[in-house]
Amino acid sequence: MIKRTLGERAIDGLNMVLLIITGGVMLLPFIHIFSVSFSSLQDVLQKEFILWPTNWAIDAYKAIFASDSFIRSLFVTIYITVVGTALSLILTSTMAYGLTRKVLGQRVILLMVIFTILFNAGMIPVYLVVKETGLMNSLWALIIPSAISSFNLIVIRQFFLSIPNELSEAALIDGASEIRTFWSIIIPLSKPALATFGLFYAVGHWNKYFEGILYLNDAAKWPIQVVLRQIVIMNEATSTLGSDVMLQLENQPPPVTIQMAAILVATLPILLVYPFLQKHFAKGVMIGSVKG
Repeated sequence: MIKRTLGERAIDGLNMVLLIITGGVMLLPFIHIFSVSFSSLQDVLQKEFILWPTNWAIDAYKAIFASDSFIRSLFVTIYITVVGTALSLILTSTMAYGLTRKVLGQRVILLMVIFTILFNAGMIPVYLVVKETGLMNSLWALIIPSAISSFNLIVIRQFFLSIPNELSEAALIDGASEIRTFWSIIIPLSKPALATFGLFYAVGHWNKYFEGILYLNDAAKWPIQVVLRQIVIMNEATSTLGSDVMLQLENQPPPVTIQMAAILVATLPILLVYPFLQKHFAKGVMIGSVKG
């Protein structure tokens, strides 16, 4: 057992204090959002900054969940996230595996992938491509253009290269095809990497905002982030929730509580996914970044 000096223990204690302070500072906005969303009109009028509601109220949540547009946008975002993440993982992993094989044109394709990291086409060319391919005002416009991240592709390729090549060669000698080798050997060994970058893709699809404004003209297809924008920037609750919710003025919850409740509902689902993937997170990133 290695004995730790007094100085090392002091540094560890200082690091712990700094981490606790940093964590508290980062957690404070979430506590504020949570507290305001459950606050009554009396709390909102009397307190400028609420850390814990005195009079609990769920009127804001009743209001947003009574809105058909909000519920519809939530399901649209769930659909985009699930389908988009699955498609991104399939395309990224298969292309990354293909780039680990010694085939004709491999270096050229890899160079083109790296080129897209260094030089982005920009908004206008991407918009024209989406328009000419008939994806405008379609949910696929939020999925297909960002289906593969070049950076994620490179890192997953490096992860595949870290897997001993003898495993693939043994499978091929036993008569397995490349597809069978990929599905039965590579994928089971790549769960940390796939879980990590699946989380990256899921967060990206869940937070689709600018693409929704740019490509979707039909408000019924808006993802929750676009609807959340409408709620945040409006001053009156009846306007923020749309024409489908018409409440009497005296029965309306404060607009700020509706805004905070909408933010919490839009943020919480993707936060709840992280603990289930956290054990794979560090391992997936580190293994893919070591072998060069």
